[in-house]
Amino acid sequence: MKSDRLLSILLLLQTRGRVPARELADRLEVSVRTVYRDIEALSAAGVPVYAERGRHGGIELLPGFRTDVTGLTADESRALFVLAAQGVHAALGLDAALGSALRKVMAALPAPHRPAAEVTSRRVLVDATRWRGGPRQAVDLDTLRDAVFTDRRLKLRYRHSGQSEDRTYTVDPYGLVAKAGVWYLVADRCGKPRLFRADRVRSATVLDAPARRRPGVELADAWEVLRRQIEERPGGLEVTVRVRRDRLGMFQRIAAGSLAGPPDDDGTGEWVTARLSYGIVREARQLLAFSDNVEVVSPPEVRAELAEAAAVTRLYAGKAAPEGDGASDADGSGVVGPVIPRSSAGGPG
Repeated sequence: MKSDRLLSILLLLQTRGRVPARELADRLEVSVRTVYRDIEALSAAGVPVYAERGRHGGIELLPGFRTDVTGLTADESRALFVLAAQGVHAALGLDAALGSALRKVMAALPAPHRPAAEVTSRRVLVDATRWRGGPRQAVDLDTLRDAVFTDRRLKLRYRHSGQSEDRTYTVDPYGLVAKAGVWYLVADRCGKPRLFRADRVRSATVLDAPARRRPGVELADAWEVLRRQIEERPGGLEVTVRVRRDRLGMFQRIAAGSLAGPPDDDGTGEWVTARLSYGIVREARQLLAFSDNVEVVSPPEVRAELAEAAAVTRLYAGKAAPEGDGASDADGSGVVGPVIPRSSAGGPG
């Protein structure tokens, strides 16, 4: 609706200052001509807004003009209280600020919408962490956060997955991303986007030099490029497996990121055929977690890789734990099962 669009333009100008007409058009998904018509409508309504043409031009409010906008709809009021998990704000040191901000928003809401917003805050909870993610290394985001908020370069001492030596990088940060409970730093290194897991940063130093970001590139843009590189990376190794039907749902949830397509399920039989795609043979060890509910049909090298688990089983079968080492079986049965390696939780090395 035009009224909503006019309000959006007013809020953008109030928070951003001068904004190019093309940027307003892109954000509002309208034409530049429509934006100029909306500016004329705002001006006719008494809003001191003006436009300057040229390379460095844009649309701007007169200095000092402010307006308090409280005309939120019911759905907008609810949306403000369905926020990310509290752990995200706590990691950035913003949990107290979030609570204070929501109290102020509640006080400013139109009276008819306050009950709905309050109920939403009690009835909807967002937990961004994965099930059984296991213990994670403590992450110190303070230095990364300072560099991101002050637009400064960072010097990192970083250890990649599977490596024993740290490496040193000087990077230009765009921002921080929390994905499935894991924090990532999105930054340019030598003018190219890179992704760094925060829990692999051994030390970080904020430099005096300002961040040298590529013109016109925002955090969302850099993240989209990196996300696509990871998710669309060619697998190269196709693995055919058969899955017990009564475990198919669990298999699809856990192996969703590796599935090459929907399983071949005709609705009959005990077993269902599925195909997965991996980058290297070792990645197929993920299938060990399914025990005998999943069997690899091909290729032979993957079957051989998983067969190594049999050696581990023989190591423990029929043996009690040595006395005095603190080890014990979980259920008191005296049987210790095979050690099953777990795939790491998401993200590049």
